[in-house]
Amino acid sequence: MEQLLSNIRIQINENLYIKDPESSNLGSQIVTQGIELIKEIGFEQFTFKKLAKRIQSTESSIYRYFENKHKFLLYITSLYWSYMEYRLVIATNSIQDCTQKLMKAIEIVTGTPENLSLSLAINQLALREIVIEEFTKAYHNKAVDDENKKGFFQVYKRLVFRLVEMIQHVNKDYLYPRSLASSVIDGALHQHYLAMHFQNITDCDSEEKTCQFFKNIVSNQLNLATNEFN
Repeated sequence: MEQLLSNIRIQINENLYIKDPESSNLGSQIVTQGIELIKEIGFEQFTFKKLAKRIQSTESSIYRYFENKHKFLLYITSLYWSYMEYRLVIATNSIQDCTQKLMKAIEIVTGTPENLSLSLAINQLALREIVIEEFTKAYHNKAVDDENKKGFFQVYKRLVFRLVEMIQHVNKDYLYPRSLASSVIDGALHQHYLAMHFQNITDCDSEEKTCQFFKNIVSNQLNLATNEFN
């Protein structure tokens, strides 16, 4: 696990950008202010022209970093999943019991991120809100298969596979570990979205309830005693 920790890096598929945003102050501004702007006005209304005005630069300068706003969305959501993976590994590193480790992982993937000390001073709470609101738009499109082959969703999938591995350590005979892992991660986003916009059709009106809901699902699926996840 020590080797695993040393291998964790906030690295994004280089095909998502033309020039690495972390290579310059302008690139950092594009990412940090782009996140704030999408949070404020939504992805549909977001344009590079509006972002250029916000950072007092030119639209063409942004295009030197990102081909289009879809690639920008893929980039920032990949950042989120990278942060989530980092937090997951750090939080579970010292836990030896497989069940306790899995339950801690569920707390991480269903909960609110802490702001990490990273090279980009990103508002990770704003980024989380964007992921809740907009992540499905990153892959619900006709190009998803081609983008998947290019590795655009590699970080997200890697997080799912980490949870799959933990599930298998708890119950190696369980038949649906990948479906369960992806359901926890995506389902948590959906429940958070419902809590924000359709409160009357969810019982998960708090982060704690969302976490307990998915712990309950996983516990029932893996035939764990209920006192093992409380």
